[in-house]
Amino acid sequence: MKTRHITPELRKQVIDRAVAGGSPEAVLEPLLADGWSEQEAVDAVENITREFLAEHARANALPAPVRVPSPVGLNGPSVVQAADREVQVLANLLLPRIVVFGSLLSHDECDALIEMAREHLARSSVLNENTGTEEIHEARTSEGTYFTRGANALLQRIETRIAALLDWPLENGEGVQVLRYGPGAQYKPHYDYFDPRGPGMQSVLKRGGQRVASVVIYLNTPRRGGATTFPDARFEVAAIKGNAVFFSYDRPHPMTKSLHGGAPVLEGEKWVATKWLREAPHV
Repeated sequence: MKTRHITPELRKQVIDRAVAGGSPEAVLEPLLADGWSEQEAVDAVENITREFLAEHARANALPAPVRVPSPVGLNGPSVVQAADREVQVLANLLLPRIVVFGSLLSHDECDALIEMAREHLARSSVLNENTGTEEIHEARTSEGTYFTRGANALLQRIETRIAALLDWPLENGEGVQVLRYGPGAQYKPHYDYFDPRGPGMQSVLKRGGQRVASVVIYLNTPRRGGATTFPDARFEVAAIKGNAVFFSYDRPHPMTKSLHGGAPVLEGEKWVATKWLREAPHV
């Protein structure tokens, strides 16, 4: 069997089709037409894309991209098996990379997380990039509490399910944070990644590297308001009990369009569980 070689012409065809937003089939087509097997073509496209993004980053003084969770492809299955539970795929965006999942948690699991957290709530804080410490900020008006990874059987089951759904190592996940947003409470648009330029960020980055993805799980359905918003995409996800929104960011830069926020709760209250994923094991 001959050794496959990517000619400059083939590489350009793949890049041009990918940049133009072509479907996976369209991006693979030049290689398949040249006699490559499907797996060889898929592997080659991944390498070409990775090299192109790294070259683009260097040429434009941008952070280099890293591997991120990629739970589903375009026009993929409507239902996926996540360890012990079938989960629905309700929406799928490429830029920003957003997937909306249905029924990630059962209603009983949602209720159990709320009751587990209720007695431990305190005003939510944000990370100060200059000091690396948490502090109260007007941009975030929720209450919350944090559970260490695998703290009990319920969390172990949920974290195992998320790891299987996203095909991402269990140990690369931070512990689950449960939040309550009362009437009028919100979290103004922000990024979840750590800005490496912040003087206080180096100690945070040593504990598992950069954040690369977030999962926000809705534990109840507010009567009105409380959507998760993505201003750059002009997209919002309604807070529906048991559903979740996943989004990833392959570098700490606004070009990921991962700016997001929790819109004000207009009636009732909103409970969510948040799971952040790191590029390496989180300690």
